[in-house]
Amino acid sequence: QVHLEESGGGSVQAGGSLRLYCTASEYSYMMAWFRRVPGKAREGVAAIGTDPSTIHYADSVKGRFSISRDGAKKTMFLQMNSLKPEDSAMYYCAAGLYEGLGENLYDYWGQGTQVTVSS
Repeated sequence: QVHLEESGGGSVQAGGSLRLYCTASEYSYMMAWFRRVPGKAREGVAAIGTDPSTIHYADSVKGRFSISRDGAKKTMFLQMNSLKPEDSAMYYCAAGLYEGLGENLYDYWGQGTQVTVSS
């Protein structure tokens, strides 16, 4: 069982930046960020493997968001720049064995951290 804890969410104006953190109790090959807006399906935002070349981004965040992991690979970061109101959502950390942005690829989930971007 992998326990995941997110932090770093908050409120920011459009064009601003936020950095999200996810701390895992155990190592996982893949870690990812998802987001959910009420009434919509959870969307994969970015994913990263142990190898730093194994990174995936949703088209909607490419060039604005950057995912990374620390040396011990148990902490994951999401640097979010040029934020837009449509980025407002609950952001979830996930961990699993398989590469990609599909929700069904991940076995463990955090409780989420809210990001609100005002126009």
